[in-house]
Parts: sequence; C-alpha cells; structure tokens
Amino acid sequence: MSNLDAVDRVELCESLLTWIQTFGVEAPCKTVEDLTSGVVMAQVLQKIDVVHFSDSWISRIKSEVGDNWRLKISNLKKILKGILDYNHEVLGQQINDFTLPDVNLIGEHSDAAELGRMLQLILGCAVNCEQKQEYIQTIMMMEESVQHVVMTAIQELMSKETPVSSGNDSYADLDRQLKKTVEELNDALASKEEIAQRCHELDMQVAALQEEKSSLLAENQVLMERLNQSDSIEDVNSPAGRRHLQLQTQLEQLQEETFRLEAAKDDYRIRCEELEKELLEVKVQNEELTSLADEAQSLKDEMDVLRHSSDKVAKLEAQVESYKKKLEDLGDLRRQVKLLEEKNTSYMQNTVTLEEELRKANTARAQLETYKRQVVELQNRLSEESKKADKMEFESKRLKEKVDSLQKEKDRMRTERDSLKETIEELRCVQAQEGQLTSVGLVPLGSSEASDSLAAEIVTPEIRERLIRLQHENKMLKLNQEGSDNEQIALLKSLLEDANARKNELETENRLVNQRLLAGQSQVEELQKSLQEQGSKADDSVLLKRKCEEHLDKLRDASTELQKKSAIIEDLEPKYNASDVLQLVCF
Repeated sequence: MSNLDAVDRVELCESLLTWIQTFGVEAPCKTVEDLTSGVVMAQVLQKIDVVHFSDSWISRIKSEVGDNWRLKISNLKKILKGILDYNHEVLGQQINDFTLPDVNLIGEHSDAAELGRMLQLILGCAVNCEQKQEYIQTIMMMEESVQHVVMTAIQELMSKETPVSSGNDSYADLDRQLKKTVEELNDALASKEEIAQRCHELDMQVAALQEEKSSLLAENQVLMERLNQSDSIEDVNSPAGRRHLQLQTQLEQLQEETFRLEAAKDDYRIRCEELEKELLEVKVQNEELTSLADEAQSLKDEMDVLRHSSDKVAKLEAQVESYKKKLEDLGDLRRQVKLLEEKNTSYMQNTVTLEEELRKANTARAQLETYKRQVVELQNRLSEESKKADKMEFESKRLKEKVDSLQKEKDRMRTERDSLKETIEELRCVQAQEGQLTSVGLVPLGSSEASDSLAAEIVTPEIRERLIRLQHENKMLKLNQEGSDNEQIALLKSLLEDANARKNELETENRLVNQRLLAGQSQVEELQKSLQEQGSKADDSVLLKRKCEEHLDKLRDASTELQKKSAIIEDLEPKYNASDVLQLVCF
C-alpha cells in the first residue's frame, strides 16, 4: 500500500516526537500527551513559516485546554486546516491518497498512530519550505534509526504530493478572493495614511504660507507707508518703485502658489473622500467575505461532523442489516422493531409512565411484604390456637370420662336405693302379717315422716346405720357432682366463647387479607397489561416485567398460605362443634 507499511505507526510517532524536540519550542513536548493539545505543533509551524502561520493565526489556538478534549479537537482541526492551506497556497501542491489523521482520536484518546500522521504532515511542510535545507540537515544529524523512519515518512508523503490543478473548488476561490481583498484593503489603508500625511503636510505648508503672506502684507503696508512718506512707488526707477514692483511680483507668485496649493488641497480632499468611500466599500465587502469565510469554516466543520456521523450511520446500518438477517424468522420481533421505529418520539413519555408503574409496583411489593408478615403472624397465632384447641379437646375427653364414671356411680346408687326400698316394703309386709303394726302404722306410705318412723321401728340398728351412711354419701355425691359439673360447664363455656371469638377474628382477618390480595392482583394485572402494550424492547420494561412476575409469585404464595389457613380453620370448626355437643351433654 505505501512505503510506511513495514514501519509501525507508534514507532513513527516516537521518531517524529524526537524530531519535533529539535525545534526548541516553549511548550513541553516530551510525551505524546503533550502534543495532543496542538500548542506544540502550532509553535513548530510558526517556526517553519512565520509569514503564513502568523501571530494572528496562532492566537486562535487555545493554549490552556487542560483535559478538555473538545478544545483539543478544535485546536487540532485548525492546525490540520492550516497545514492543508499551506500546502495548497504556499507550496502549490496537494496531498492525494493520504489518510488524513483523525483529530477526534488524537484529542480524546491520545492515539499515537493518528498523531504520527499529523506529525508526518508537519514534516512535509518543513522539508518543502524555504528553509528546507536547514531542516534536512537537522534530520541528517539525528540517530540512524530515527533518521531512517523519518526519511521513509518523507518518501511516502512526497509520493502522495501533486501540483495544484487550475480547476480549484469554490472554497479555494473564496479564500483567494478573501486574501486579495485583504491585500487591497491593506493597500487602500496605506494609501489613505499616505494621503492623510500629505494633506497634513499641505495644511502645514498652507498655514506657513498664510503666515508668510500676512507677514508680507504687514511688511508691504509698512513699506507703502514709508513709500507714501518718502518717494512715490509709481516711479519704477526709484528704489521704492523697484522694491514695490519686486514685492508685487513676489506677492502675485505667492498668490498663484496659494491658489495652486488650495486647488491641490481640494483635489486631495476629494481623492481622500473617494478613497474613504472605497475603503468603506472594501470594509463592507471584507465583512461579507469574512462572514462567508466563517460560514464556510462552520460548514466545513459541520461537514466533518456529518462525515463522522455518516461513518457511524454506515456502521449502525451494517449492524441493523446484520440484525435483520438474524431476525428474518422472527416475525414478532420485526413487528416490534417497526413499532419502535414509528413510536420513537414517545419513548420518553413511556419511560416516565414505566417509572410511575415501577413505583406503584414497589408500593405493591411493600404491601405484599406487609401481608406476608401478617400471614406469618396469623399462622403463628393459628398454631397457638390449634395447640389450645388440642389441649381443650384433651381436657374435654378427660372430663367426659369423669362424667361417665360419675354417671355409672349414680346409676349404681339408684339401683342400691331401689333395692333398699324393696327391702323396706318387704319388711313392712312382714310386720303387717304378724300383726305388730301400731296405730302409727296406719299412716299412709306417702308421708315421709311416717315412713321414717316406721323404718326406725322395723330396721335393725345396723341397717339404720347403713341407711344413714348411704344417704349421707348419696347427698355428698350429688353435691360434688353438681359442683364439678357446674365448674366444668362454666370452663367449657368460657373456652368455647374464646374459641368462637378467635374464630371470628381469624375469619375477619382472612377476609381482609383476601381483599388486599385481590387489590394487589388487580394492580399486578394492570401492570401486566401496560407492559404488554408497551412491548419488551426497553431494558427498563423487561426489568419491571420481571419484578411484576416476582410479585405474582409472592401473591400466589400468599394465596396458598391463606388457603392453608382456611383449611386449618375448617379443621378447627368440628372441634368447636364437638365442644358445643359436650356442653349440651353436660347440661
């Protein structure tokens, strides 16, 4: 491709950096980063040609740029343009088929390869200027390795240089016209200054002549007075006449000279006015050409930006083509891409909407966390209630067994009482048959006092003692049974009331949790609908959809926990019903 293909661009940059240091500029030039600001290169160009790269040109180069890469790029663009203009206007040649350096990479990333291209262009200006012998001699005195690289770069650059053709573009014509106008303007300014100086000299000369004229008039008047006093001036032969004639002749000459100078002064004034008009016209034209030049410069900068953008657009178009080839079998994604292309202007509004929905989802998530904690608390409380219910069931079984034993004892006592009554009746019958009944025995059996006295007379002391003992035990058993039954019933009543109240509270909380769960599910469904409408191209929407799915999973878990809780409540209901039945049995 070129003579420099065998040489590394980084090595070229280092060698040219060594060559740049031979100019002895004021700015530091030890490393590549020192050259990225463009100040060193501008000073080197001014040393190469101080006429073209004048102080006004170098004043446009910002010296204090720091780490601002945008100012660096601006300086590098001005330097690159100055180098190309110098080759075109002063050296009369242009560089073809040479890759110009990318100032964006130099200013922003300190690219050594692109900086080497920029220094190579400066090297071409040095070896083609009027002092080229001096710079070539300096190169010949450098190290052999550096000298070899520099000479290779010069050969490559000279192979790309061609003389400028007669057919220049409009920008070069405009530049030449601007320079020609500036030269004419400078000539006009010089002429104006010269004419103004000449007018000033003429004014001084006229003033001197007027003073001389006034002095001569005064002298003439004095002489006339003397002449009137002495001799007549009409006599030419007299000294006064000769002096008068001489003075008159001199006066006429001075008047003619004054008239001539005034005429010349008027001519110069008219010429000065014409030159001032021409100067104003040239200034107006210069301003127009300056504005055109600035506009051309801005258009050129814009063209550079657009060219850079077009390169990026070409790369992006190539990427889009590759993506389209990959997405040929995915019709849904293609439709989504078209939809995104049509709705490109509404991305910001959709992003804001998604952020609002995300905040709502976060709120719903916080509510779900609260619900989850409440469900855990309810589960803990439900487990405690289930333990209490189990304990109550155990106590109920124990009390029921006790009641059964007491009932059996009661039935036994009733049987024993019935047997004793039968014995008493038999004893009565025996006593009646034997005729030992007294008048007291004629009392009806329905009277309890008569029956007791009769039993006292009939039964033996052992039987009476046993009867008394049995009656006392029966009375005590009845009292114990009634007290224990009442206490057990009261306890069961209180436990049943607490269980019913707890059941009602759990059912109420279950309903509230179900309502909150339904509200959260409706919010999540709204989020899903909004996500389905907006598509799945934006990363934020994908993340929001993933979070919504997580919320849905949490909602499903909460629903499962609530179902388990409802099942536990349903399991507790038969136990409470059994407690009700036990209470009825006890009554």
